[in-house]
Amino acid sequence: MTRTPHSHHSPEFKEQALLKARHRGTRSVISVAGELNMSAGTLRKWLQSASKKTGTTAHPVPAATAVLDGPASAWSPAQRLMALQQSYALDDMARAGWCREHGVFEHQLVQWHQEFCTPAVPASREASGAFRELQRQHDQLQRELRRKEKALAEVAALLVLQKNFQALLEGADT
Repeated sequence: MTRTPHSHHSPEFKEQALLKARHRGTRSVISVAGELNMSAGTLRKWLQSASKKTGTTAHPVPAATAVLDGPASAWSPAQRLMALQQSYALDDMARAGWCREHGVFEHQLVQWHQEFCTPAVPASREASGAFRELQRQHDQLQRELRRKEKALAEVAALLVLQKNFQALLEGADT
């Protein structure tokens, strides 16, 4: 006895569900299936059979690299890298057209290129430099405090000696 599939989903729904599952980004198949009010196993089977038909892998394309949409200033580093890859080999006219099409300014591409090409200073190096500067300031303040404490002690000793000397002079006069 052969089992006949009795799908209650239309081919259009299946196509839309596959499209949504392929471009789900970091979300799981379970969350996409829940959103579509269907079984996660069914959606996985559809993805597997569709990948076998087309010869592609069933791994989703991350949302950041899937499309370049939204304002360019809010793009993730992966989207910026993708934009640089797409526009790098274009001549000036083609790059200008590409920029208009994707809502990017050419100076943004230049800035992103510089950001990717300049090596980042590790935070530990910056932190150790700041720590050394604070340590130097601390040592300098400690030296100054010791110097002032010595000066204050010397002034106090001189005042005591002056008072004792005056007391001796008054005692000698009588």
